[in-house]
Amino acid sequence: MKRNFVNIASATGTLGLLLALPSLVNAEDYYVKTKGYRVEPGTDPPAYVRNLSKTQFEQFRDVEWLDVGLDFRTRYEYRENDYRPAVPTTTYRAEPDNLWLLRMRGYIGVKDILDPLRFAVEFEDARSYNGLHERTDTDVNEFELIQGYAELYFDNALGHNRPLSIRAGRQALELLDRRLVGNNEFRNTTNNFEGFRVQFGKKQNDWHLDTFAFQPIKRLKYDFDRPDEDTWFYGGVLNLRQWSEFITIQPYFLGRKQNGDPTNAVAANRKADIDIYAPGLRVYGLFGDSGFDFDADINKQFGRSGSLSGAKQTLRQHDALAYSLESGYTFDHDWKPRASLYYGYGTGDKNSSDNINQKFDAFYGFNQPWSRNDYFSWDNIHAPKARLEFTPYKDVRIDTGYNAYWLENETSSWNRANLRDATGKSGNFLGHELDIRMRHKLNPYVDWSLSYARFEPGSFTRTQAKATGPFTGEAGNFFYFEVSLNAFGDGKIK
Repeated sequence: MKRNFVNIASATGTLGLLLALPSLVNAEDYYVKTKGYRVEPGTDPPAYVRNLSKTQFEQFRDVEWLDVGLDFRTRYEYRENDYRPAVPTTTYRAEPDNLWLLRMRGYIGVKDILDPLRFAVEFEDARSYNGLHERTDTDVNEFELIQGYAELYFDNALGHNRPLSIRAGRQALELLDRRLVGNNEFRNTTNNFEGFRVQFGKKQNDWHLDTFAFQPIKRLKYDFDRPDEDTWFYGGVLNLRQWSEFITIQPYFLGRKQNGDPTNAVAANRKADIDIYAPGLRVYGLFGDSGFDFDADINKQFGRSGSLSGAKQTLRQHDALAYSLESGYTFDHDWKPRASLYYGYGTGDKNSSDNINQKFDAFYGFNQPWSRNDYFSWDNIHAPKARLEFTPYKDVRIDTGYNAYWLENETSSWNRANLRDATGKSGNFLGHELDIRMRHKLNPYVDWSLSYARFEPGSFTRTQAKATGPFTGEAGNFFYFEVSLNAFGDGKIK
């Protein structure tokens, strides 16, 4: 396993090595990335950010205390027979849609020079054009602050090279495998929160505890976003990396409490009480040097969740379960091919009329690991998958996969499509999806990618689409072409 050791003893012999041992130990890096498909959390600061001393501007080589980022992304999307409901109605998008999505992000972060005080500001401008349907906050969030926080960073508060970090303000973050807490990087707009985050240690340490208490941000397309003051999202993730060359262990706890307003005079503002507790365990790693890898996550939820009927609320016991299992093998070949098998499971509500809700709450997760079409999330689902990833040329990456989907409970809903058969007579096979994607780093400043995904509806989908939608269960096609520009390059000094 790579530990970032430096061979400084070659010239000075044993004495030099003995003198250098303390610095070698302190430089040890236990962090190992997962090889799981699209589940590696984003970096902090974001991946497009560069330290100013490591940019193309030679006059700033000594400015190591300033992080900067400026990123522009444009994506053309073509969707045919889109199974996601159109907003604001529940009708379906039968007509082909040609959508242009534009997103610009900028970042400034100050560190070291004012320690222990640090701060960061990140803005975003997200827009969409040429779509057939009403713009939503998944595509549009104009001139918005997505991060703006102050941080107290005590470098060696918990021992040498083991810091204590306290952040307050607006923040974006990704945790675990991104299925429960993610920025939703593929989407045009960003998940973010307002509140407090305290970290004991850092990800390079052998152990690291990340805790938080946040109010989620309500995205407003054309106005300044504001926190949802009726909701708190809180929790902690303990990262144990002592054996990270083989396994990383992440016991965690998440919770969401929402103070409902079932009698609000405005129907759109009515919401139920929610108090969900979600302990879980994630483990990932490598089977030695064999080429095999694994990534597994299990989460059990309990508590109370309300359901509304008009202005009347019924509190129900919450009792849900989900797990995710992936195993892959990387072949010893110049193309670095990795083949993987995956299975995901999340419970659905068995009976909406009883006093128990079994529908798993995916909180603020990232859906792309489930479906390139963005049709599925971690609830009421059986999802086996097979995938192949490889690099045929330098800076060219290709991945392709086959996915199949079943409802965990045939009387519960397919949430992302807003389809449900309460009788269960339509069965539970939703369909299967085939996707392929190519990514290319053109130069240090430009990345582009293109992708195609085809969704073939199953028996449940064809039956429900015929009864509910304006089309009769036809296959869905999704193609996109995307270009990203980074003003500061890849951070590699030439």
